[in-house]
Amino acid sequence: MPSLAAISTIDFPFKTNQQDVKEYAKGLFAVSFPAVERMLGAFDNTEIVTRNLCKSLDYYSDVHTFQEQNLEYIRLALEYSVKAIEKCISSAQINKDDITDIIFISTTGLATPSMDALIINKMRLNQHVNRMSIFGLGCGGGVSGYAKACTVAKANPEAVVLLVAVELCSLTFLRDDFSKSNFIGSSLFSDGVAACLVMGDNRINKAKHQIKFVGNESKLYFDSQEIMGWDFTDNGFKVLFSSGIPAIIAQNVHNDVSSFLAKHQLKISDIKNFIFHPGGKKVLAAYEEALGVEGDFLKTTRTVMNNYGNMSSSTVLYVLEQFFTHDFEDGYGLMMSMGPGFSCEIVLLQMKK
Repeated sequence: MPSLAAISTIDFPFKTNQQDVKEYAKGLFAVSFPAVERMLGAFDNTEIVTRNLCKSLDYYSDVHTFQEQNLEYIRLALEYSVKAIEKCISSAQINKDDITDIIFISTTGLATPSMDALIINKMRLNQHVNRMSIFGLGCGGGVSGYAKACTVAKANPEAVVLLVAVELCSLTFLRDDFSKSNFIGSSLFSDGVAACLVMGDNRINKAKHQIKFVGNESKLYFDSQEIMGWDFTDNGFKVLFSSGIPAIIAQNVHNDVSSFLAKHQLKISDIKNFIFHPGGKKVLAAYEEALGVEGDFLKTTRTVMNNYGNMSSSTVLYVLEQFFTHDFEDGYGLMMSMGPGFSCEIVLLQMKK
């Protein structure tokens, strides 16, 4: 079974206290958004303590064109992807030429040639690396990308697959958009860059802990396209998300997880480690209510949300990194996230210290 050899994440130099972001947002919205005082409680209700931001707060006070923001996305995505990858390569104790495949996940910026090509060129990776660049999976991209990396490694036991997830959500912030969605987005979304290396069975994995891929499943909920996504405007990416997301999770996740696990002759009670994407306070509460697992089974997920915010696709890899480098229980692990579509992504892992 494919196994995780290394994983690394980025803490940006502009990591900012949530209360500072709240006061800054108040100043930005006050002039043109009369309801700002009533809405400020949204910042406190997230349970986020610090936000991982790729720019200082002063950057967001100016109106930036889509071109300006996207160019900054490309520059920073490349810079921090390379840093995360170099950390991964060092941790896995491999040579960069060993990488056979690269999968790049993002939904917060555009690049053609795609970012994977820019990374290969910048790092002088093997010119024959197999490439896959995926846009549009949003918060579901981390789990989906990990599943794809493992599927590639399963098909080729000689593979060393590099997965990179970059989400610079703050660069999509529209300074002159005074909608409720933009305000709520400013209270929740952050920036994250994560990289991991997945190895096929014929490769020597020097990782201290064993995290092996067992299987995965995707599900698209019909007629739910309006739940989450982007509205592409002349000014850039306008965030769209519905307050009904927790309700969809509450109605579906128990059956989705149970039916998936049943295909592997397992039950929810067999899962020892829950590696979930923290979509927000209400989303975590919906998971807890729906799955009915005893104890604080989403403690690590909640800690990542508290310390970083919602970094879209990369967030779940920050959660995985916490399990990989700190502690977990021997047994099965379940990765899960929800994303645009509206969709659900699940990965089953076998974990051993």
